[in-house]
Amino acid sequence: MTVVEKSGSALWDPRRRTFTAGMVLVITLVAFEAMGLGTALPTIVADFDAQRWYSWPFTVFMAASAIGTVLGGREADRRGPGAPLLLGLPLFAVGLVTAGASPGIGVLLGARVLQGLGGGVVIVSMYVMIARVYPERHRPSAFAALSSAWVVPSLLGPVVAGFLTEHASWRWVFLGLAPLVCLGTVLLVPTVRRFGARSDAPTAQRRRGLPAAAFGAAAGVVALDWGAQNPSPAALVVGMGGVAVLVPCLRLLLPNGTLTARPGIPVMALARGLLSGVFFSAQAFVPLALSVVHHFSPTAAGVPLTIGSLGWTAGSWWQSRRHQVRREHLVAAGFLLVGSGIAGLAAVLAGWVPDWLVFAFWLVAGSGMGLGVASTSVRVLALSPESERGFNSAAVQISDMLGQATLIGLSGVLVGALAAPGLPARGVVPLDLVLVVAAVLAAGLVARSARRSC
Repeated sequence: MTVVEKSGSALWDPRRRTFTAGMVLVITLVAFEAMGLGTALPTIVADFDAQRWYSWPFTVFMAASAIGTVLGGREADRRGPGAPLLLGLPLFAVGLVTAGASPGIGVLLGARVLQGLGGGVVIVSMYVMIARVYPERHRPSAFAALSSAWVVPSLLGPVVAGFLTEHASWRWVFLGLAPLVCLGTVLLVPTVRRFGARSDAPTAQRRRGLPAAAFGAAAGVVALDWGAQNPSPAALVVGMGGVAVLVPCLRLLLPNGTLTARPGIPVMALARGLLSGVFFSAQAFVPLALSVVHHFSPTAAGVPLTIGSLGWTAGSWWQSRRHQVRREHLVAAGFLLVGSGIAGLAAVLAGWVPDWLVFAFWLVAGSGMGLGVASTSVRVLALSPESERGFNSAAVQISDMLGQATLIGLSGVLVGALAAPGLPARGVVPLDLVLVVAAVLAAGLVARSARRSC
């Protein structure tokens, strides 16, 4: 059910304003939790004497998110997006409360699984709701609003989490968000009742094995992530096992033709994974390289990441006003902007240009992400039959997760092999140059798919 409007923004239309407010609030809270956890985690593992488990709250969350994304998309196609959305939000809130009350690391990890499942279901259901609630012309603005929801958490999330951890308790990083998640749910309910039920559209083709593939993908993500964080011969074996599990799962979780860049939805799904993988692989080494090579303070070394998030929002809003430009061309432009930013980063780390230019370069890279990520989502929804929106939206999210996990893992191996102690630039600069080439090739691939689909 899609309402057609000829002009004016639909975001704050009286029939949709509560949904828009609830959507932005929920994503803001998810972002606050994500940005704040990294600040609070050193204190958490110290309290639980669980330093060896440091990376696992992130790992199990990512794995559970993959499962939640797939299952949420499946249920959105079968029953409509309303039911999974209103199930995922309380599940996420229960995970927050459980984390805040956890007596030990085991319960905390279980809470992170609940948060990941709930978060995965919420995101994919929200994408399908966007296609139902907003006219097609205004969907780019809806995705720009989602990007904007990350700005305040990016700026204030670590600061607020640090203040709570130092002056109250790290538990409030979780507990303080749970009531607000309930408020966001209340704001969403009226619109979900109108637009969230199963539609009269033809039933989607039945895909067997999706739940098993979702769990397989989660296991593969855990194996890749663990292998990247614990470089050793044993980790290499585990990582290769993860890839062996992932490959058959991807045949079920991604649209046919994704890995061969078939025009339409498949190439958009592939582009999303490549774009996220390239950007976050470069960003992962920004603070380390700047602090070691140019002696930035820890605070200053993290500033480019904040500036990148501002550029992300700016790029997302810019794409929302380019209705006349093909989405494939916007995605290709996003790759080129990301590649330009990474090339500038390599120049800074190599000492070829002044170090302060890193802030401008990462603003450019972030704007490319805003341009490309929003455009992939908009294009996939536009091309998807109503009965396939859940599956295709989940496929884009899965591609995003796997692109990050795979390329960040490979990047860690490359940097570890090339860098010398105290000289990370020897590994990071070659990595950045490889990523620049990958971004340029991906831009050409997406642009060619636009010509082939004409």
